[in-house]
Amino acid sequence: MSRVMRAMLLSATGLLGACTVGPQFHAPATPPVAAGAFVSAAPAIASKAPAPAQWWRLYDDPALDALVTRAFAANTDIRVAVANLAQARAVLAESRSARLPSTTASAGAGYGRNVVATPGGQRAVNSEFYSLGFDMSYELDLYGRVTNSIRAARADADALAAARDAVLVSVAAETTRAYADGCSAARQLVVAQESLKLQSESFDLTERLAQAGRGSPLDVARARAQLESTRATLPGFVGNRRSALFRLAVLTGQPPSQIDPAAASCKVAPRLRKPLPVGDGAALLQRRPDIRQAERKLASATAQIGIQTAALFPQIRLGGSAQTAATSVSNLFAPSGTTFSLGPLISWTFPNITVARARIAQARAGSYAALASFDGVVLTALQETETALSDYGASLDRNAALRSARDQSAEAARIVNLRYRYGAESFLNVLDAERTLANAEAELASSDAALTTNQIAVFKALGGGWEDAGR
Repeated sequence: MSRVMRAMLLSATGLLGACTVGPQFHAPATPPVAAGAFVSAAPAIASKAPAPAQWWRLYDDPALDALVTRAFAANTDIRVAVANLAQARAVLAESRSARLPSTTASAGAGYGRNVVATPGGQRAVNSEFYSLGFDMSYELDLYGRVTNSIRAARADADALAAARDAVLVSVAAETTRAYADGCSAARQLVVAQESLKLQSESFDLTERLAQAGRGSPLDVARARAQLESTRATLPGFVGNRRSALFRLAVLTGQPPSQIDPAAASCKVAPRLRKPLPVGDGAALLQRRPDIRQAERKLASATAQIGIQTAALFPQIRLGGSAQTAATSVSNLFAPSGTTFSLGPLISWTFPNITVARARIAQARAGSYAALASFDGVVLTALQETETALSDYGASLDRNAALRSARDQSAEAARIVNLRYRYGAESFLNVLDAERTLANAEAELASSDAALTTNQIAVFKALGGGWEDAGR
């Protein structure tokens, strides 16, 4: 081996201890104010108990549990997210392969005719030709280009794993919401039908009294108008219920026509009647997949700086090759036909490093954007949770007031109807009392639906549902 080659190999070996260039990633610190209790988590609506992973099981509804399990197994959005994650993990495996030597083997065989010179002139000679070759090279990762490439690929895969978990959170919440919407629409339909029945009876009574001379055609017209007005609300509830059931079918990976029988028979929306377990801000920031996804994207962007910084330095590969060629298979491994080479291969863009520095600047800008995005995701997570808790607390207060109003309206309607039958009350007061009761019943049913919807919004904002999804 020549002195020049020996010196190059010794220099390359000595550089193996060089440091990886570029910044080292450190997860952003969580502000203490963001890790405490939620300001909207009043004791009447929320407890500091940790939020459960499978929060929908708190409703103790086997039909709902089965629907969420089915959605996790067959939902198309989840299947897309799982495929994207598999692709990212394959890219990570490809990046890791750069740690290993790259090899190329070749073999060839041919038959041809050549013209050769002879003492008497030229003549054509038929001949065979065989060759074997093997090349190998290995990159010395002196400045961390390969290391940072693996870090970036691993962070990208982790980010897509978090994205898959975010889809699981969304699917669990949307499946529960579609089921609750179908149940709530069925309940609102029942309430409207009961109001329609009462108003139909009131109309019949009014018509009989008018025929007996104790009422007027105006009373009959007013009673019929209110009756038809209530009847007009029924198609809307029927449509809302079918729409929710169609949505539920698609969420569970079925065509809209495949409506789940248990969901179709539900008449009362699931609802928790105790404070919701929500934990605190620290648990929220650890649980929400979108925060983890943003943190992993920041890690990937940081690794990109190291990848581009390594381009400022020489890229050194140790390479070797061996070749053999012969005109017959038996002579392929004869010493006379075998050649080999061994040595370092150095590539460097110096002194034209303008492109490399521009790419470093791009990578740094990308990391700044990723950090800002991470901060924004954290703030959005806190805002969504506080808003969901605040909305839920307000809906609880409204529901209690509407329930009291419904009870008082029912008592007033009972008294007015009784007085009207004995001629002590005008029909206009009866009509007004029944209208008030019908509106109170409808508003209470709508409020009950909103309560369940707001509960689901709280659980979705907390980011649970992906931990035990059977992945």
